Amino acid sequence: MTIAAGIDVGTGAVKAAVFRVEGDKTEWLSRALVRIRQRDPIELARSVFDQVLEDAKLREKDVDYVATTGEGESVPFHTGHFYSMTTHARGAIYLDPESRAALDVGALHGRAISIDERGKVLSYKMTSQCASGSGQFLENIARYLGIAQEEIGGLSRQADNPEVVSSICAVLAETDVINMVSRGITAPNILKGIHLSMAARLSKLLKSIGATQGVVMCTGGLALDKGLIAALEEDIAAIKDMKCAVRSHADAIFAGAIGAALWGAYRFDKLAAQGRISKAA
Repeated sequence: MTIAAGIDVGTGAVKAAVFRVEGDKTEWLSRALVRIRQRDPIELARSVFDQVLEDAKLREKDVDYVATTGEGESVPFHTGHFYSMTTHARGAIYLDPESRAALDVGALHGRAISIDERGKVLSYKMTSQCASGSGQFLENIARYLGIAQEEIGGLSRQADNPEVVSSICAVLAETDVINMVSRGITAPNILKGIHLSMAARLSKLLKSIGATQGVVMCTGGLALDKGLIAALEEDIAAIKDMKCAVRSHADAIFAGAIGAALWGAYRFDKLAAQGRISKAA
């Protein structure tokens, strides 16, 4: 039996998950998330790790392997680090074994990852850092419109005449939105337009890596944005030769932490079998 923890240090939040793994049996013991909000993410990693340990009724010395991902390589108590595309791929398979692509939409970028049935990365591609198709951009627009983040998806789905944002640069896109407000465009139509613009870029990413069939699991901070999911489904349906089924999951924001923990357990078992690492006390 192996106890492994995964800590995903993102741009907007730090997520952690703890698993018990024994052979083919995997048990999710605990999970936790804390928003960064201008605080030190490395300090928050310690806090969220302590939180999941307490929730799982574990001591730190009970954990065999602490795996980090995202920006977590500097976490002082980690055992090993995994690239985030690898952890999101494994997390997607855990959340839905039918997944053959993961679409990670985070605070600063979107990333399409083609995977096989084991969660192995086959290919990937990501948006540029300055693209307007990101969670931070959408959060800024919601703040300008005076809308809570949890309202975005529902309002977007109420749109009757969406105004698509064409600018790739986030600064210019925000200017577009300000102009829309001055022209009396409603919040639902602005939000749906932003979602359609984001969806167009994300679906192009999927197509560029050959993820044109099967299940696409959305992960990351925007995975639960129902407006974005609906826009993705709409955009993909209009693209010739793309027949993807877009899915999300209630725990999709934990995909990176899940994948880190599971890959950590796998690595620990391999190293333990070789006598290169010992089990926690």
